[in-house]
Amino acid sequence: MKTLIPTIAIRGAGDLATGVALRLYRAGMRNIVMLETEKPLAVRRKVVFSEAIYHQEVMVEEITAKHCTQCSEISEVWAKGMVPVICDPKATCLETVKPDVLIDAIIAKKNIGTKISMAPLVIGLGPGFTAGEDVHASVETKRGHYLSRVITEGSAIPNTGVPGSVKGFTTERVHWADEAGVFTTQSDIGAMLKKGDLIGYVNTQPIAATIDGVLRGLLPNGTPVQKGTKIADVDPRNDPAYCGEVSDKALSIGGGVLEAICAHLFAKK
Repeated sequence: MKTLIPTIAIRGAGDLATGVALRLYRAGMRNIVMLETEKPLAVRRKVVFSEAIYHQEVMVEEITAKHCTQCSEISEVWAKGMVPVICDPKATCLETVKPDVLIDAIIAKKNIGTKISMAPLVIGLGPGFTAGEDVHASVETKRGHYLSRVITEGSAIPNTGVPGSVKGFTTERVHWADEAGVFTTQSDIGAMLKKGDLIGYVNTQPIAATIDGVLRGLLPNGTPVQKGTKIADVDPRNDPAYCGEVSDKALSIGGGVLEAICAHLFAKK
């Protein structure tokens, strides 16, 4: 039987995109390239390949991602068993890479430029995509009964603006900037917090924990933010080990993506 190893491009390299990349890599689909912005903002910095933009190389769950400055470096990084991450928000490198699969994992809650013509199989994560129009398939990202289901007709559940429930907490566990400015903090990912503990400041406005939990995600000290920028993620399950592991949600969505790819590769002609 001929082995099929598709070339896969992923737009975005945040926490969900990284979970997808890990799932595909472990399934043997290792020709993966991730396209990011020049200054990605991810609070779950311990488990995102986007951090390679700042640190050249990062390891998440024993898989290494490496920052590439140009498309010509991608093949060399693949040869070393690593995942290349390149600054390419407009996806211009697709002309060179010619991926078999394109996954939009930007999680912008809307389509900001992905077209169904960009690859033989185009997959969108979450709301903002319509299967059969701008993507071939989408994967549900909302926690609940339909999480990770592959959608081949229609769209994912619309964005509600409310984070998924973890131990009954939704908006309480996530903090956003109430104004534009600079985020400063003396806290670290993994810190155990009590309700009311200081997380940091946006300008002079204090940001305090609204529940007990472990600080699972946090922007770096000195990060410029816009109003509405996600700043911190407090996990009420109180297990610091989770800070260094990709989430159950990200891996589940990765399973949905894997299903969509396999269905495409092995579909009867």
